[in-house]
Amino acid sequence: MAQINCTQVTEFILVGLTDRQDLKMPLFVVFLSIYLFTVVGNLGLILIIRTDAKLNTPMYFFLSNLAFVDFCYTSVITPKMLGNFLYQQNVISFNACAAQLGCFLAFMIAECMLLASMAYDRYVAICNPLLYMVIMSPGICIQLVAAPYSYSFLMALFHTMLTFRLSYCHSNVINHFYCDDMPLLRLTCSDTHSKQLWIFACAGITFISCVLIIFVSYVFIISAILRMRSADGRRKAFSTCGSHMLAVTIFYGTLIFMYLQPSSNHALDTDKKASVFYTVVIPMLNPLIYSLRNKDVKEALKKVSINRNQASVFLKFKK
Repeated sequence: MAQINCTQVTEFILVGLTDRQDLKMPLFVVFLSIYLFTVVGNLGLILIIRTDAKLNTPMYFFLSNLAFVDFCYTSVITPKMLGNFLYQQNVISFNACAAQLGCFLAFMIAECMLLASMAYDRYVAICNPLLYMVIMSPGICIQLVAAPYSYSFLMALFHTMLTFRLSYCHSNVINHFYCDDMPLLRLTCSDTHSKQLWIFACAGITFISCVLIIFVSYVFIISAILRMRSADGRRKAFSTCGSHMLAVTIFYGTLIFMYLQPSSNHALDTDKKASVFYTVVIPMLNPLIYSLRNKDVKEALKKVSINRNQASVFLKFKK
């Protein structure tokens, strides 16, 4: 561990996932493949939603924003993580570290809140189907997306400023594969009590609020579904909510494991494994979840595939 003076910290060294040389290249190939799949999956989903008129509904408007957030926050983390497998020392400047932390927090908080907005959308669609397009007007949809972006940006800016106003004098080696609050706080020689209180308060308020919105929405949704007389209607209703429920379970389940365990159980190696899941794996899973479980998206994909094949046949015939 490199011992340096507080006033001389201009860069940090990211330890990464492993220091075993024999694992670095296989892991590089695996995570590069996951990242490419994530980029293609999320940007492809956005493109399909934007180009298919049938998907021009509030539900797919929220889904396209979720795909955008997934693409952004994995792109903030993964390219730098891949560098850990290629370089002997993966160095990140002080300002770049601050930017990475800020962007990561912004997009992660935005995802939490977007999932809550999507739960409200499903509540209106199932409990008030006749008024759905009236309640979920374009203006309301924009507000339900703008609020998560605005709040997450302000929270991320606030926490990033608090973290990088601290003095770092014990070491510049971050035992993680990206700049995160907890590993950074272990390096500072400043008092972190107030910072930790702010993390607990802000994370608690945000998390509890989002979970409450999702929980209450699904209480009403399940109650409405159980009152339906038609088995086919119940099946369709559960189908429209299934993808969202699965995405919520995976994302919030990982966050609960990561942040709500007792501080005595916190080990950075365990945190790194959990972080891999919600920074790299979940952004890859969401397009799969919504594509494979959604009839409209699958039909749009088939339409794109058919149009592409027809275009290629036409070009060949023209030649």
